[in-house]
Formats: sequence, structure tokens, C-alpha cells
Amino acid sequence: MATRHLIIGGGTAGINAIRTLREEESERSEITLVSAEKPYSRMVLPYYLDRSIAESHVYTATARVLADWGVKAHLGRRAAALDVKGNVCTLEDGTKVEYDDCLIATGSSPVKAPVPGADGRAVHSFWTLDEAQAVVAELTPGSHVVMVGAGFIAFTILNSILALGAKLTIVEVAPRILPRMIDDTGARLVEAWLKKHGVAIRTGVKLTKIADVKGRKQLKFASGADIVCDLVIMATGITTNLDWLKGSGVRVNHGVVVDDRQRSSVPNVYAAGDIAEGRDRVTGEPAVHAIEPTAQEHGRVAGANMAGKDVRYRGSLLINIVEVCHLDVASFGAWDDATAETATGLKADRPAYRKLLWRGDRLTGAIILGPSQDIWTTNDVGMLKGLVQSGVSLARWKAHLKKNPFDVKNAFIASKTTHTLLPETILGRPSKAPGDTPVAV
Repeated sequence: MATRHLIIGGGTAGINAIRTLREEESERSEITLVSAEKPYSRMVLPYYLDRSIAESHVYTATARVLADWGVKAHLGRRAAALDVKGNVCTLEDGTKVEYDDCLIATGSSPVKAPVPGADGRAVHSFWTLDEAQAVVAELTPGSHVVMVGAGFIAFTILNSILALGAKLTIVEVAPRILPRMIDDTGARLVEAWLKKHGVAIRTGVKLTKIADVKGRKQLKFASGADIVCDLVIMATGITTNLDWLKGSGVRVNHGVVVDDRQRSSVPNVYAAGDIAEGRDRVTGEPAVHAIEPTAQEHGRVAGANMAGKDVRYRGSLLINIVEVCHLDVASFGAWDDATAETATGLKADRPAYRKLLWRGDRLTGAIILGPSQDIWTTNDVGMLKGLVQSGVSLARWKAHLKKNPFDVKNAFIASKTTHTLLPETILGRPSKAPGDTPVAV
């Protein structure tokens, strides 16, 4: 009898698990997908917003593709309960799906600010395709958009809003923008850059109410002037979709606790993506990294192990990279470790900024920002990521880098970081070219 795999969630983690299952299995299995939405890429929604791509290009696996992969799909339906003793998942409509093993990859949902009017007309999150479609329909040239929240999610769509000819105001409750991505110095540089490009910013403000006034939206704050606008986009965080697992017996902390094979506390139940709590590659501590690269890697590792391989994951690296008005901003690893040794470099006129964080002779975190067209910025983003990811010894170069944080290339080459990373693949084997794999990857 063919093994029955159940994939719960059609996002990046779930689709990568399905692809990997079909690549790695020795015998054809049965795969069932349960997903509240049609499979699509959340990361391309900003390009859909600014009309760079058509809606058809948002989807990652159409009905035709799923059929070609031999996947039985329950789309537009949610998992409601998991019986790990009976190996049965119950959907919200009462349908029961039996499995031999399953992957939980239910992702996250947006959280709106808990204020009156947050669920009203012309107030949207930008996390799902449905929400993106609503913003596309309402955002027109000359519109005044207020973005509530100045974190990573907000900054992924900032360029698209400006490209459509809209006026943009950003409000943030924290004292600075990008509070979970860069430090005070970096935030000041980015804020000055955005203001230079016509973006208004108010930090340290608490939103208290959103009202309708003469067909427009009025935002009220605990202090300071009101803002009147045409459209409000809530980018105030996300919450993991874990509530449906209560009482299942699957161990949940901040996320579903997984081992280095992406297995949960129940041996035939795996977890991946935003809802999985696994090893942080830099600190070695349990962490939830709700980012696209981690979801992709989790899905690949889970899929391979569900296919009968023995693949161990070294841990996920915290990565945040955005480009705002042609300024690259990135942070890696333990960039906010207050106990680490640090070295900084600032060229405010460019603007350019570096912060390097150390544990012994190892680079454990970094912040970098600089003009996108500057190859010196573009190259160093990749090299700093590689140095943090590889954990190579920089003993010979530490003193030099602390004095010259803008001179990364020589240390990167001399430490043989590329040599360390090149053999490292998620599945421990060479990548497969199109034509050598049963699915398109």
C-alpha cells in the first residue's frame, strides 16, 4: 500500500515539501494537500501590487500542476483538529483525512492594531492575496496611504505604493522604524533617506481610533495631530496559526517544537515554516524564524525525511533584506545581541553603515545598509551573510575588520568562506537540473 502523506498548508513550506517528496521518494506515494488558500507566493505580492506581474504569476502550483504531481487537493478548506493517535486530520467541514505521516505548515496570519475602526472600510492588511486584491482595487495615483507599522512587512510594499504615485505616511508605535531589523543608527539613516524621497514618518505614536470622515479615513492618536487619508494598511505584525492544535498532543512552545529532521514530539508529525520552532543556527537556541528562506529550507528537509531519507538540518539563519527607494538594508544572525563585541562604520553622506557583532573570533551578526547601485554594497550583503552563516574563524582578520568594517572582501576570501559553504546543500546532495527531477524546481 502506498504511503499516505498529508501536507497541511499550501505556502512555501508545504509546496517545497511536496516537491521534495516527489524528488526523493523511491516509490510513488499518495499526497494530500489541505490549504485554506490556493498555493501562491506571498513574497511576490508587492510586485502584483505595483502591476509588475499579473495575478496569474502569483500562484506557485495551479490545479493543473497539482494534478501533474499526483496531489489530491482540498483547497479553500482548513484543518480543524489533529488526532495523532488515530492518524486522522479533521477539516472544518467535518471531512476526515487519514495519513501515515503529516506536515503542519499552516503559516501565520496578520494582526491588526486593536483599535476601533481597524476592521472598517479601506483598512487592510497586506498578507494574503485577497487582501492584496483589495488594496490593488482601492489604491490609485494621488491617494494618501497611511501605513500603520514600520517593520519588515511594511517595507516590502513601500516601493510599490510609491511607484503607483501615492503619497505615503508611516506611523510606528516604537521609537524608531524597523525596530526588529536594525539598530538606532541604521534607523536614523533610513528615516532620513525616506523623508528625502517624500515619505512622512511619525514614530513613538499610539493609534487610538480610525474613523470615517467625509468618505476618507481619519486616524487619531494618543498625542499629536490626526491624519486624514484615503487608505490604511495595517502592518502591525503576525501571529502563528497554531490554535487548531490545542489538545492534539503535539508539543507547542512559541511554535511547534521540532528536532533537526523537522519532526515534532509526535514521530510521524512534522512541522515547517512560520509555525515551527527549531534551532537557530547562530545561537543554537530554539527559535521561530517566520521568514521565506527558513520556510523553504524547512519544507525541503521535512519532505526529504517524509520520503524516507535521513536529512538533518543545521538550523535556520535569521535574515532580513529590504530595498527602499534604492537603498539596501539588511541584517543577519544575532544582529541585536547586546552582549556581543561590536564594530561599526558610518559614512553618512553616502549613506552607508555597517555593524559587525562578534563572539570570540566568529562573526555572529551584522547590519549593513547602502545605495543599491553601489556594487560595494551589493557584494558585501552576500559576503556578510556568508560569514555569519558559515561561522568560519576570523581570528586573523578580527582586528582588521573591527578597525575597517567596510573592508570585508579580503577577509571573506582569505577565510575560505565560499569553500566552506559550497558543499553545503540542504539535502546533502547536488542540486537537480530541470529534466532530472519529476517536478519543476
